[in-house]
Amino acid sequence: MKIATMLSYAGGFREAAREVAEMEKAGLDLVWVPEAYGFDGPSLMGYLAALTERVEIGSGILPIYTRTPTLIAMTAAGIDALSDGRFHLGLGASGPQVIEGFHGVPYTSPLGRTREIVEICRDVWAREAPLVHEGANYTLPLPPERGTGLGKALKIIAHPVRARIPIWIASLGEKNVAMTAEVADGWIPILFIPERAAQVWGGALAAGRARRDPGLGELMITAGGLLAIGEGEEVARLRELQRPMVALYVGGMGAKGKNFYNELACRYGFEKEAAQIQDLYLAGKKREAEAAVPGELLELTTLCGPRSYVAERVAAFREAGVTHLQVHPLGGAAGNVSLIETLRELVGD
Repeated sequence: MKIATMLSYAGGFREAAREVAEMEKAGLDLVWVPEAYGFDGPSLMGYLAALTERVEIGSGILPIYTRTPTLIAMTAAGIDALSDGRFHLGLGASGPQVIEGFHGVPYTSPLGRTREIVEICRDVWAREAPLVHEGANYTLPLPPERGTGLGKALKIIAHPVRARIPIWIASLGEKNVAMTAEVADGWIPILFIPERAAQVWGGALAAGRARRDPGLGELMITAGGLLAIGEGEEVARLRELQRPMVALYVGGMGAKGKNFYNELACRYGFEKEAAQIQDLYLAGKKREAEAAVPGELLELTTLCGPRSYVAERVAAFREAGVTHLQVHPLGGAAGNVSLIETLRELVGD
């Protein structure tokens, strides 16, 4: 099991990047760099590539609607070259509020688009022939009747460091998870409860794996949560810091009937609580929505407590098939590196 983290740069990106460089020395294996509607991810990942030597760098995630498939492939190849083969391409559909609201692009055919983007990226990196793709969502080169008629099939000029950069997909719904298990190298779920993962996603994962090309190898999975190790109730209470995030996703990341995270909470067995959180959040009562998040959900999606307890949570995530334990250390500026060192001991390999 490898150790991963999601880059948090609310306090400044340069400071966060320097901390990643320190955590790299402590045993961090992979850092994910988010891109929602703040700074673009590739700029930050290029900076990280120059500042680090060993830690792998992943896009967590690049929204598929914000770039053409070939630009996604070029960006991945570029960061992979800068990092000497340390890049992981994390893709996701994001949601209609961001894609249509911030980018002004129709949120259509997320599954079909994702599948085709994976195919196109791998064709670009392989450079076996000029790029030609005929799909329901993308046609390359563009047909004459849809443009000037001057489009030409081309190869990427540069030679990618790797012909197969690992592709991860962030997915939650059954069809999307099945597609992820079929075509991706890795899966990025959210609010992952290891004890209930098989109950919620087992069927979709099995269906996708049944169609999976053996050449892809085993599906990688990154999941975890807040990390705090120590004695006393104050450490366990640190999981409460997850309340605002859970309330935001379950309550506010989408409209009624179109909130993937709310649906996930329901599938976990928190139907009543999920409805209450959403009603409160959409009514502008964010504090009340946060208070309505069940403590059980917080505990099951975090790793906060004594060393022995955290070891049990690590084992649970490992048993659920997690290959990259993704943690957000809560040790502060001086303690995050130490937390990664301790977690490295608990993970063992």
